[in-house]
Amino acid sequence: MKSLFLLIGLLAGTTFIPPVKDTITDAERSFAIKEFQRTKQRFLNDVKGLSAQQLRFKADTSRWSIAQCIEHIALAENLIWQWEQGTVGQPATPEKAGDVKVTDEQLLKGITDRSHKFQAPEMLQPVGKFAGSDAAIQAYTSRRDSTINYLSSTKDDLKNHFVQHPAFGTINTYQLLLMLAGHSERHTLQIEEVIANPAFPKQ
Repeated sequence: MKSLFLLIGLLAGTTFIPPVKDTITDAERSFAIKEFQRTKQRFLNDVKGLSAQQLRFKADTSRWSIAQCIEHIALAENLIWQWEQGTVGQPATPEKAGDVKVTDEQLLKGITDRSHKFQAPEMLQPVGKFAGSDAAIQAYTSRRDSTINYLSSTKDDLKNHFVQHPAFGTINTYQLLLMLAGHSERHTLQIEEVIANPAFPKQ
């Protein structure tokens, strides 16, 4: 009898911890991972085997070279990741959900639309922050692979943390991650524009 009372007492004093629920659906998680993988591969395919002359080529003085695009992509990959992590580390603000006016599809379409130009902030300007393009690509790949691993298992409340984007307004951190995937594709498209230039070096 004493053992029964002791067991009841132990159970009564035990704090029930509900299971952690995913804040994104399996479909959303799968879609994001595939976007990160797809855009990574497209970028790596485009820059593979380029010569120093090809990396430095500029269509004109107002355009970025491929080397500058690579540096910008690598810098943004880390900075946007830090933005997302800093945001999910703060208390959730589910009351802001109604402030989101852009869908995931609209965001991805907007970020990859090269007909609309954006001025890169100073901290993302390509000014030679890496030892070279190979180092920038390595930094990008390492960060991208870590982000994919994060997406594969995270329980962070991605739909109830929000940031303010200058072009898209209020977006949640799941959308911010989608934007990160789309950002590299935006500038991969820019790299492809450089390669398609008739004056682009043959080797």
